[in-house]
Amino acid sequence: MADDRPVLNQINLVVRDMDAMIEFYRKLGAEIAPTEPPWERHHRTLSMPDGLDFDLDSTDFAAQWNRGWPPGQTGPVVGFRVASREAVDGIYEDLTNAGYVGQQPPYDAFWGARYAVIADPEGNSVGVMSPVDPARRTPQRPPTE
Repeated sequence: MADDRPVLNQINLVVRDMDAMIEFYRKLGAEIAPTEPPWERHHRTLSMPDGLDFDLDSTDFAAQWNRGWPPGQTGPVVGFRVASREAVDGIYEDLTNAGYVGQQPPYDAFWGARYAVIADPEGNSVGVMSPVDPARRTPQRPPTE
């Protein structure tokens, strides 16, 4: 039987000043993957060992993938991967039925995964994501500025 428990695999920092954050993490020694110019101000990925996904996202972009993100707020989003699309829906339902605040109901995200966000008791955003299915990817434009 497969282990269906969520696995911590992602941290997103939602930021106001992408340039300042890039400068800080580069000085820290992190490698930052290049991206297409329209996305440079909205989404950057820091290369991390062992499969951890560490991303910087603008406040405008966070509002696209988490409709419950408070406008202009910064902070972390802790991400967990699960084994299936159905598991995303089940975990979201279990947690919201238990009284936790759902920020983003499960949906088929443009990057090809099923995704949902729930706030923990302290108000931190916790994302739950299925494996990416390349056949479910759709084009996405960066936020307009």
